[in-house]
Amino acid sequence: MNNKGMLYLVATPIGNLEDITFRAIRTLREVDFIAAEDTRQTIKLLNHFEIKKSLVSYYEHNKKEKGNYLINQLLEGKNIALVSDAGTPGISDPGEDLVKLCIENDIKVTMIPGPVAAVTGLVISGLPAGRFAFEGFLPMNKRARKERLASLKNEVRTIVFYEAPHKLIHTLKDLYDAFGNRKIVFARELTKRFEEIIRCDLESAIEKYDNESPKGEFVLMVEGISEEVVFESRKKDWNTMSLEEHMKLYISEGLDKKDAMKKVAEDRGISKREVYNGLL
Repeated sequence: MNNKGMLYLVATPIGNLEDITFRAIRTLREVDFIAAEDTRQTIKLLNHFEIKKSLVSYYEHNKKEKGNYLINQLLEGKNIALVSDAGTPGISDPGEDLVKLCIENDIKVTMIPGPVAAVTGLVISGLPAGRFAFEGFLPMNKRARKERLASLKNEVRTIVFYEAPHKLIHTLKDLYDAFGNRKIVFARELTKRFEEIIRCDLESAIEKYDNESPKGEFVLMVEGISEEVVFESRKKDWNTMSLEEHMKLYISEGLDKKDAMKKVAEDRGISKREVYNGLL
């Protein structure tokens, strides 16, 4: 008989308190206690909905110690709700680590879905949203940050970042240095009274925030590079690339040999038979 408890990942509003679900409210009322990234923020939410429940802090700098404590409580049969400051726990916060610990200990985890700032910003940005790359907060370390941005230079999907107001101008300048002057959309204070969506390019964004202090948490959506530009860039490489190297390029991207051969033939304007013979 399994007497272990369950971990409930409960999404909470990112601004407007009306964006919480009935199921989230019921879950917060029924669990044994709530693990919160910032208990001061969570108590405001609980008070608003008249929920009286014990809180335990669980955040980046105590996640190892408190993570073990929460796992022991779950193993003893307690049901726990995990919430972040706002939005969906487990995305750009230590909830990810607690989920892994639960899986390692065969503890059930379920999700009470709700708002995600990245998705909310993306769908109103006007940039392509069918496929996107979520990057969250960029690394603080300068070298790691530069390497991360370099790896995204040829990303064709819309790229979504989070940023705090006091770091915004530095991030904009780093994005410009890495990507050039691309379209960018800022989503600020999402779902709140002073929600603001700004659509411009990186040059204009830098000029704007060089002259004014940004306020509120930001979601940044940066357009991906066009597939035509990537194709032209690769085309130059094909002139100096052997057939074997060309094949390895597509295989490294996850294509099987048959599809890779087809792509190589298309790129070079030759038949698959010619590619096959050239590889023998």
